[in-house]
Amino acid sequence: MPTVTNIEDLRHVARRRIPRAIFDYADRGSYDEASLRANREDLQALKLRQRVMIDVSDRNTATTMLGEPVTMPVGIAPTGLTGLFHADGEILGCRAAHAFGVPFTLSTMSICSIEDVAGAVDKPFWFQLYVMRDRGFSRSLVERAIAAKCSALVLTLDLQIQGQRHNDIKNGLAVPPKLTLRNMLDVATKPLWAMKVLQGKRKSFGNLADAPGAKEGLNTLSHWIAGQFDPSLSWKDVEWIRSIWPGKLILKGVLDVDDARIAASMGADAMVVSNHGGRQLDGAPSSISVLPSIVEAVGDQTEIMMDGGVRSGQDVLKALALGAKSCLIGKAWLYGLAAGGQQGVTQALEVIRKELDISMALTGTRDVREVTSEVLYAPRHGDVVRPAGGRPTAAAAE
Repeated sequence: MPTVTNIEDLRHVARRRIPRAIFDYADRGSYDEASLRANREDLQALKLRQRVMIDVSDRNTATTMLGEPVTMPVGIAPTGLTGLFHADGEILGCRAAHAFGVPFTLSTMSICSIEDVAGAVDKPFWFQLYVMRDRGFSRSLVERAIAAKCSALVLTLDLQIQGQRHNDIKNGLAVPPKLTLRNMLDVATKPLWAMKVLQGKRKSFGNLADAPGAKEGLNTLSHWIAGQFDPSLSWKDVEWIRSIWPGKLILKGVLDVDDARIAASMGADAMVVSNHGGRQLDGAPSSISVLPSIVEAVGDQTEIMMDGGVRSGQDVLKALALGAKSCLIGKAWLYGLAAGGQQGVTQALEVIRKELDISMALTGTRDVREVTSEVLYAPRHGDVVRPAGGRPTAAAAE
């Protein structure tokens, strides 16, 4: 591994080490990628308030997520096809997260199965669920997560129908893969990646190995998956999941205040403000831009997390300042995984924690649990963002 100083370094290494189709699957978004860009641009537009001559010698980045102690307010988001970024990628990612002291979320569309990961780690992880048209199979996934002692269920709300990602189509990324001369030549230039992936536990979706038709081959499984996205999903399905899942429930994909109020009324333990990484509705606002209004509406009823464009400790600090209790990272950890396996995931987490710690110090913040909007300047002018009736930060109290 070359010297890594930030997530962008890991991104560049990942781009060289894995096939273009796999890299673009993580890196790119839907349609014109306006929402993908907005996630980054709106975070970058927020300016941190530099403070000086404040004793920040004793700083703390540790807090809790859903009551679980964590070394920083960051968790690993669910990502599909993870085992194609590196052999046994889900297992390696989970091990790295647990060793670092942050939660790991396994996707329904993972390569390694729930049982594969549970058998390879010694701590509970979170499981992400898509409610499929086949409700019986969805129930079986919940039952498997219960059997694996998953500590939280992350129910994704914003994939009733899949957004079109132009690059995936052009790259032939499908089940089974569409072979073209370009992608065959690309794979041929990544022999180390191919050798490792072929030696991994699985080559297809581990959680779907028992799906109807799965044993008949990838073509049959592909048709089954294509028919499982369900435009009829409603809040009644959330109620159903709540009734069969006994543990903590996180609702992911909330981007509207009205939806946030409904989600909070469902008894969810947390919700993730998210536009699916700019991979679903292009033209939707960034996650960070709608975060304050959702926090104001329901932040006293449920724990608010955020994802979308988070690639640095500064981004985490900004999200906390606008009311999130924590962030989830998707692209950032996949870059690390592709670049260096478990070590690469650890490096990604280390980079973000170090940036968070230093940024806290330079904004006069001693404890991550006490971050408020007073660490920010208002966009486009120099006023400090002060929450109505909010508790001042350590910096403001000096």
